[in-house]
Amino acid sequence: MDRLEAMQLFVRVAERGSFAAAAAQLGVARSVVTRQIAALETHLGVKLMARSTRRLTLTTTGAAYLEQCRVILNLVETAETDVAEHHLTPRGLLRLGLPLVFGLKRLLPILLEFAQRYPEIRLDMDYTDRRLNLIEEGFDLSIRITDRLEPGDIVRKLGVCRLFTVASPDYLARYGRPAHPGEIKHHECLAYTGDAGAVTWWFQVEGRLEPVAVRGRLSANNGEALMAAAVSGMGIALQPDFIVEPFLAAGTVETLLEPFAPPALGVYAVLPSNRSLPYRVRIFIDFLAARLQKPTTPPLTVTRSR
Repeated sequence: MDRLEAMQLFVRVAERGSFAAAAAQLGVARSVVTRQIAALETHLGVKLMARSTRRLTLTTTGAAYLEQCRVILNLVETAETDVAEHHLTPRGLLRLGLPLVFGLKRLLPILLEFAQRYPEIRLDMDYTDRRLNLIEEGFDLSIRITDRLEPGDIVRKLGVCRLFTVASPDYLARYGRPAHPGEIKHHECLAYTGDAGAVTWWFQVEGRLEPVAVRGRLSANNGEALMAAAVSGMGIALQPDFIVEPFLAAGTVETLLEPFAPPALGVYAVLPSNRSLPYRVRIFIDFLAARLQKPTTPPLTVTRSR
């Protein structure tokens, strides 16, 4: 096994978290992977991984070597694809971290179209609302919907997502329609949260953002669950357009406080900070932006948030 192959195998084992998982992905026996990693450690003269009956962990040296391997392998791949990009079809694996509901409702049709357009690119789609560590978990990019980027994030803005305050006609008939954001605190609110504590909604009032502390018996970390509660007359919800739109079209909820609507959220492609962009990643981001932005997509650029 040459050095690049050894690096690739080591990265695969580290990202999968076990020899067995890496062996299954490669279609070889576990003993083959174990033997090759042992040979790599012998060549380097250091221990890269600590084994136990339950888990595999990287040593301090192994963690540092992993980061260097990723950088080297990415540079090799980028160099090869950059030379060939004008002559060859884009190819390779794309590992994507996608928000659950937005990913299924808005992105999945685009991803399927992309897969049909570029049959040599393999898509590994991880649907989750947790914040991913792109470098440690081996993702090429994630999609994030937010009004607040983290320091150091490398991003490409793909579009925007509007927020709507909504309630069912039945709820409004029983409890009245708030005319000002300040009245929301007297209503039953359906909060998107992972905690049971206080939740703050923000509205635009006279040109400035104002916070409103909301309360309610029901909260959830899933927007579709909250919309089901809103349709059932359980309270007022503040939800993004991709969740609200079908309910508005069906007339099962109505919009509230339109003059005070919160600012739109940004839809971002978040990229690993330790690598250049392979050709297949650039192709994918441009493809996605062209379908999420209107009317046209600017050339690919990335921004480091401050």
